[in-house]
Amino acid sequence: MAARRTGSARRAGIEAAACALTLAAAAAAGSAALVTAYRRAEWGEAGQFAWFWAGMLIFTLPATFWAVRRTSGPRLRLAVLIGYGCFTYLPKLLRNPTGPLYHDEYAHWGQSHDILLDGLLFQQNAIVRVIGDYPGLHATVASLAALTGLTVWHAALLILVLAHVLVVLGVAMLAGQLWPDPRVGAAAAIIYSLNSSFLFFDTQLGYESLAIGVLIWALVAGLRAVRAGATGVRTGWVALVLVLAVAITATHHLTALWLTGMFALLALACTVFSIRHRALVAGARTAWALTCVAAVVVAVWMSAVAPRTGDYLDPYLGRALDQFGGLAGGDSGGRTLFSQSVAPWWEQKAAFIAPVCALLFLAGAAVLWWRRRDADPLTRAASAAMLLLGALYFPATLLILTPSGAEGARRSWAFSYLGIAVAVAPLIIAFLNRARGRIRSIMTGAVLLAVCALMLVGNNAAGMNPSYRFPGPPVFGSDTRAATPEVLAAATWLRQTHGREARLVADRYTGLIFGSYGEQEPTTGSATFPAYDLYLTQPGRPMPPGLLHQLRSWRFEYLIVDRRMATEVPDIKIYFETNEPIPHDGRPAFTPAQLTKFDQLPWLIKIYDGPNVAIYRFDFDSLGRQTRGGAR
Repeated sequence: MAARRTGSARRAGIEAAACALTLAAAAAAGSAALVTAYRRAEWGEAGQFAWFWAGMLIFTLPATFWAVRRTSGPRLRLAVLIGYGCFTYLPKLLRNPTGPLYHDEYAHWGQSHDILLDGLLFQQNAIVRVIGDYPGLHATVASLAALTGLTVWHAALLILVLAHVLVVLGVAMLAGQLWPDPRVGAAAAIIYSLNSSFLFFDTQLGYESLAIGVLIWALVAGLRAVRAGATGVRTGWVALVLVLAVAITATHHLTALWLTGMFALLALACTVFSIRHRALVAGARTAWALTCVAAVVVAVWMSAVAPRTGDYLDPYLGRALDQFGGLAGGDSGGRTLFSQSVAPWWEQKAAFIAPVCALLFLAGAAVLWWRRRDADPLTRAASAAMLLLGALYFPATLLILTPSGAEGARRSWAFSYLGIAVAVAPLIIAFLNRARGRIRSIMTGAVLLAVCALMLVGNNAAGMNPSYRFPGPPVFGSDTRAATPEVLAAATWLRQTHGREARLVADRYTGLIFGSYGEQEPTTGSATFPAYDLYLTQPGRPMPPGLLHQLRSWRFEYLIVDRRMATEVPDIKIYFETNEPIPHDGRPAFTPAQLTKFDQLPWLIKIYDGPNVAIYRFDFDSLGRQTRGGAR
């Protein structure tokens, strides 16, 4: 017996050493390939897409092999998943290691910076107005920066890397609550990492990046509560869910709503299965209690703390549904996928194939679920809930055809893909278990790895534009390439010469820089405050008097004008905000005269003029006289 244990320990040690050497070499080679991809993109050379995916797959494929290998021990599997979580954060880290880059990152970085400076929560943000009502991420980042002396950006990176790893481990733990085979949990974690948000969107400095990890662990705690037999144990897990629900709700609105919906799906499934399995009655009641807990927390927060959330979210969904209805009726105005995209043909083809693969796998998982009627009732009920959650992924893909719904569709995939991952993982392990013989096992594993690679490429191609994934020269109208030296210099000049926290009107891209690095309070306009009408008004025509009254009464001080709006079309087809009333027909929406007319207006004084960027100061006394006399 002792000799057998010694032999097993020796084999485990050899396996661990082989795994460590394999993944260390893969990580080194993969990192080098990623750096090469970014360098080629930055220098304008071809081949960045092939180098990037080579780097990702060099590590992903062997990590997947070791994670789902039958003989891998629990510690080895845990180490592989932790390493996988760290490596999959590398693309975003290499993309912008020194500061914010994406649109929302500028807002969250600025909000965290302001909390560190002023110590005040719930302050309205000028770039994304609703994030001030959800200070969980910003307070955490600012606290870590204050305690450690790190910069806000480096404190955020530490938190985000930890959150990313906890997402991987949380998915594995969630699936492990349902299936005893630990390979199912590892497979679920790998499958979840194929979703389009995993590599770039949910690794950015954004409130969802932190909240989604907490959501997954709240689901783990919720399943523990539903499965618990003793009242005291169940109460403890429910209390933990309450704490996590508050943390999620204080961090991100959509994640809190999804948490409530997921608990409702679980409660509904448990209720249905409790009709035939009376042992599940207590679990169904617990699931409904969890749903009520989450719903009450969200309702109280959004009514008492964040009442603006509904108005913030409504235009995206409402207009998206209207646009989708128009497309169904034959109207034009929809989005053409990959229009003028520089992504290679094989990425674009993979983007269309990936959802089909996901649909086939989910259908296979449903068949397997139906056949496994001998599983315990809670496993069957929770698996049914995951199947329903995963099915939501497919209707959401249709909204990507609408300009207003595309962003919301992408943001839903990180949540619905959790259902796909947990539901499909048992099917993957079943395929591997049924492959008898060495040759068949190798072939089955190779096919599954190939499909994994295809879905990883396709989902990310569909979810993220190349300008978000790769560096490159400055591009007008790209959030990730808005920080040109000229705009940075103008924002720095305004802050150093006129102070911070001044209200100003700007387009989306200069507003990002002036609102973050410049520490000002920009607005790009909205339906109720159409600041973009300043730019749209033709020379010699009167400015809208209501808008001028708003500018004066709300004490706006500056107007930023980027003259490139008259010569170039924004890369992402947005000048100011998503629902702007500006036609996008492939030509610049402004004429040079519309952007130089401000030089002739008596209530504007030019205080800064660069090659493309000009800054004007509002003269409120003249503005008042012009408003009373019919401003022109």
